Amino acid sequence: MIRFVPETGSTNADLAELAGTAASPVEGDWLIADRQTAGRGRQGRQWFDGFGNFMGSTVVRPRVGDPAPASLALLAGLALHEVVTPLVPPSARVTIKWPNDLLIGTAKLAGILLERAEDIVIVGIGVNLAKAPQVDGRETIALGEFGLAPDRDCFAEALARQLALELERWRSFGLEPLIARWLAAAHSVGAPLLVGEPGETPLAGQFGGLTGDGALQLRLADGTTRIIHAGEVRLAGGHR
Repeated sequence: MIRFVPETGSTNADLAELAGTAASPVEGDWLIADRQTAGRGRQGRQWFDGFGNFMGSTVVRPRVGDPAPASLALLAGLALHEVVTPLVPPSARVTIKWPNDLLIGTAKLAGILLERAEDIVIVGIGVNLAKAPQVDGRETIALGEFGLAPDRDCFAEALARQLALELERWRSFGLEPLIARWLAAAHSVGAPLLVGEPGETPLAGQFGGLTGDGALQLRLADGTTRIIHAGEVRLAGGHR
């Protein structure tokens, strides 16, 4: 079920509030807002709520035997990549930056935030369909820059179908094929990266692929590899 609302604080927060209650959402339910007044990304950053953009959340209910819930970050990024890629010209290559930001060139197009609430995982997604925000120190882009912006409701339906398909594959075939497809959609192995939360001195290295459970492998200058399970990741040479 896809439910559209004209305005809310945060679609993630709305679904989290219902978790564990009689009205708890079922897997596959989506809540999509025309406008969010308190949308957020990692580290509580405010998410731009430009009208005509996609701002929505859905629910996954982990089952016994499922891959680790953390891998849903990779799954969501891949689902979004599959939907967005046909909407831009081939010269505008869409890539995933670990674990699930979508870039076109070096500019950020979309972000995903996963949160746990009771027995569900909430997947919040924001995509610049019509307009990109102006963010100090960050490049941003919208699909509308390549022509007519995609219709938000049609985009929502396509994304809901793709995410459901990826969940079925994730449960049926496990992480190995998901990671292989994710790597094919990501920036190249060897790409220079900076890892570190805002205010920290970043750790510099090169993208060395993913571990079997989807963690980032960062190759350091001394030849060792650091395994990154969480953190702010930027492509070196710019703020992405």
